[in-house]
Amino acid sequence: MKQLVLLFSLCTVMAFQANAQRHGSASDYENAVGVRVNPWVIGATFQHFFTENHAFEALAFTNYNRRTNVNFTALYEYHFDLGDTPLRMYAGGGVHLGIYDRWDYDRDRYYKHGDGSYASPGIDGIIGLEYKFRKIPLVISGDLKPYVNFVGGTHHIGEEIGGASARFTF
Repeated sequence: MKQLVLLFSLCTVMAFQANAQRHGSASDYENAVGVRVNPWVIGATFQHFFTENHAFEALAFTNYNRRTNVNFTALYEYHFDLGDTPLRMYAGGGVHLGIYDRWDYDRDRYYKHGDGSYASPGIDGIIGLEYKFRKIPLVISGDLKPYVNFVGGTHHIGEEIGGASARFTF
């Protein structure tokens, strides 16, 4: 947890030090770095707009109860305006690689193979809303990110699909 706080603090300082010019798009920012949480997981998020409405988002997160699980996700997102407001909607998809503890995620194999971890690739979808504050370099968002693992258990899949993010923009 200390490493995550240190990483978030470093990214925040870098965001404020960056003097990136705003490119005047509907998103009003090019990059954003922050944190994504829900009641079961916490992680870091980085978002980059490569055109006005097309963005790449990278996520790295772990669960609260046992920090032996980690997930790395890469997403493509299409953003579109909801009228003349700073509220935008986005949707997209991507891939992930999760490294999970058998006890947490695949108890059937735990009893057969014992303690340990396994890697599981999978696909993700995402749909959500984001709000960009006009006076401060901050964007908040809430989304649903369902996913499917190709191997291993998916016992906690329903608990981890929602999330909220807060990102500093630059």
